[in-house]
Amino acid sequence: MTKLNLFLHKLIHWEYWPYHVVYIPVYFQYLFYAARTRSFFYFNASNPTIKNGGFFMESKKEIYDLIPSEYYPKTLLIEATETLEAIQEKIKEAAIEFPLIAKPDIGLRGTAVKKIYNTEELAAYFSKANFNVLIQSLIPYENEIGLFYVKLPNQPGKITGIVAKEFMILTGNGKNTIRELLHQDKRYLLQLEVLEAEYKDKLNTILSEGETINLVPYGNHCRGTKFIDASNEITPEMMESFNTICNQIQGFHYGRMDIMFNSYEDLAKGKNFQIVEINGAISEPTHMYDPKHSLWFGWKELTRHFHYMYLISKNNHKKGVNYLTFKKGVREFKKHHKYYNTILEF
Repeated sequence: MTKLNLFLHKLIHWEYWPYHVVYIPVYFQYLFYAARTRSFFYFNASNPTIKNGGFFMESKKEIYDLIPSEYYPKTLLIEATETLEAIQEKIKEAAIEFPLIAKPDIGLRGTAVKKIYNTEELAAYFSKANFNVLIQSLIPYENEIGLFYVKLPNQPGKITGIVAKEFMILTGNGKNTIRELLHQDKRYLLQLEVLEAEYKDKLNTILSEGETINLVPYGNHCRGTKFIDASNEITPEMMESFNTICNQIQGFHYGRMDIMFNSYEDLAKGKNFQIVEINGAISEPTHMYDPKHSLWFGWKELTRHFHYMYLISKNNHKKGVNYLTFKKGVREFKKHHKYYNTILEF
């Protein structure tokens, strides 16, 4: 498949467009709300206990510390200055076994998230990582969703959307190599360059008939996962369960919870699930990226959720939560930009 074909595929499927193009209507909405609140950084008040409301430079570990431990996997914070020996000792003491997940404490759309199978891969990861890292045990559930939760002023919380995630799972036929199978799906082929860097010669392996491989075992759209709108799975029982759960997370009013779970039936009852992570003010209603949805639908969902964030921020401000000052906000944004460039070098 030629580069031109891939370019045309991305051009006619808005889910692949650069976010600064997709977000054009939101920019005008943001300026209006900034004028109303007299703050360019009003959104930090949406989640008072999360740094910058979860818009930038927030520590995932600090967010995990807000969540009751039974709701998320074993998690270790590894600082950039720690030795490999110290890291291995920490992992041993925490009883986290291979394979495990390593990811930046301050995330960036799935960059540098990796499933690590042994000590050699662990050493290779930390030889490149010049940022704080989280080590996590694998979650023992196969299904993953993103569940968007908002707690509007003077109202019980509600789930505003669910996105199901279809992983990059290939099934062998005994004839084609992994690389050749990737060429059969444009969504996967767009990830070929990244997969070549990660898997190298393994892409030349021929999978036997019916054999499967999950090339990206975490549900990130930027890494090839297909997003499917599963908002039809929202029920009153699920809403009640997540109000109970989220009420235990101090200061959490707005964001998307990435969750791995056993079944929707169990999830509605608030059991047999774990939270992969919580994203705050920067969260997208990612169910909009279902290929069946139009750009118009995406714009409606973006502006709807951005309005929720404005209402929540304004209400929290009335209750005494300060907006980020312009000076501090600019400083945080510069730190984010510097960190962005650092992590992209991984």
